[in-house]
Amino acid sequence: MPSETLWEIAKAEVEKHGSSGGEGDGLEIGEKSVFFIGSKNGGKTTIILRCLDRDEPPKPTLALEYTYGRRAKGHNIPKDIAHFWELGGGTSLLDLISIPITSDTLRTFSLVLVLDLSKPNDLWPTMENLLQATKSHVDKMIMKLGKTNSKAASEMRQKIWSNMQKDHPDRELIDPFLIPLVIIGSKYDIFQDFDSEKRKVICKTLRFVAHYYGASLMFTSKSEALLLKIRGVINQLAFGINKSKSICVDQNKPLFITAGLDSLSQIGSPPVPDNDIGKLHAHSPMELWKKVYERVFPPKSINTLKDIKDPARDPQYAESEVDEMRIQKDQELEQYKRSSSKSWKQIELDS
Repeated sequence: MPSETLWEIAKAEVEKHGSSGGEGDGLEIGEKSVFFIGSKNGGKTTIILRCLDRDEPPKPTLALEYTYGRRAKGHNIPKDIAHFWELGGGTSLLDLISIPITSDTLRTFSLVLVLDLSKPNDLWPTMENLLQATKSHVDKMIMKLGKTNSKAASEMRQKIWSNMQKDHPDRELIDPFLIPLVIIGSKYDIFQDFDSEKRKVICKTLRFVAHYYGASLMFTSKSEALLLKIRGVINQLAFGINKSKSICVDQNKPLFITAGLDSLSQIGSPPVPDNDIGKLHAHSPMELWKKVYERVFPPKSINTLKDIKDPARDPQYAESEVDEMRIQKDQELEQYKRSSSKSWKQIELDS
């Protein structure tokens, strides 16, 4: 008898959970998903392995990878399960975002954006492209959810404001992500040696972006103490462990700001001379911060970014055997994407 495929197993799991109803005997297994996106070689895999207590060297993430972890809640109580997804390739594989985040899984999803602080010129375009692509897809999925379960969609929209006090002065000025978002600045050990003015621009900009999207913001490195703090944050997303209320906004130290604890008044205005700010034509606060950031850290040219996007197709690196294998893998990836789409559609029809 042939072995089951990954998607047959996934379909069976979804059907099993769907048939169990949602009403239980108090022993229901909790399942949440955490989706890691961010800079290429930014340290996403290292963070996941650390959170799962796996002592193994990280391997490059080629496309979309999956693993999981379990956590015991008590004696004779089923373990909670956390699903960890990781998107590789930086911004080159945005289409794969739609595979793990569906209208069925949306309510249990959290997003972790890992940005490489040691490459500030790549930081804004990486952040912008990934957040825009994910936000667009999440918005589509919540609209789809609203058509079949308007109560759940409404609850999600209300829940995003739970991190912010009702009397917070910025409630009308921000636009929180519809799923929990954590922004992690990696390679702080390199970043801390930057010029103080450059660090100020990066810190203030990331604080604004995180606050605007209702996200938590924190910096990390290979330091065990910092990794433990990050692990605590990820465990909160994955298993619902108590959220940390600590805060550090000192640009001379690793930032650690839990969602809802910052404010525009504390962040201040974009770091640009007052007589220059009027010369920057922007249609929104986000666009203004982008213009200020890119004056200090101009992004690489579009052509350069395109070259980096897929160097495997660069003629100067042509190698017949490798190229043939690449074509085969590309075909397998397309088949994987098509089969995943069909499987989830079939699951929706059957449920």
